[in-house]
Amino acid sequence: MNHLLRTAEERRREIQRNADRMGIDDAYISELVETFYARVRADADLGPIFEKEIGDNWAPHLARMKDFWASVAMNAGRYTGKPVPAHTKLTGVDATHFQTWLGLFQQVLEDTAPSPEAVPYFMERAQRIAKSLQLAMFGLQNLPTRN
Repeated sequence: MNHLLRTAEERRREIQRNADRMGIDDAYISELVETFYARVRADADLGPIFEKEIGDNWAPHLARMKDFWASVAMNAGRYTGKPVPAHTKLTGVDATHFQTWLGLFQQVLEDTAPSPEAVPYFMERAQRIAKSLQLAMFGLQNLPTRN
């Protein structure tokens, strides 16, 4: 069989093996999400935005984010939300907030990643997600340019 013509199940197993090889599992996803959002809440720019939207409902949000990142990183298939509508309804957010978010995310990865290769693995996905959300929220003309 042509190696480019893999079934969805073969691709899922490959992603899961790759994540496992890097030490990415549910325990790490939980640590990543808990650590990251603790830092988000403490951030002078991001904290108020999240607090206004989430208020006292952090437990369900964190559970949803764990499912999201497990699905992104391990192809777990547990996340069923719609991130674009959830983000486009936010007020007080601008493109610079995404850079702050990505910077915090990278720092948490550098501080907690189970292996060196897990940092770029997650960052590639986080950058793609941030770009997609920025495009949906602000349009093409307002995407930050890369240095």
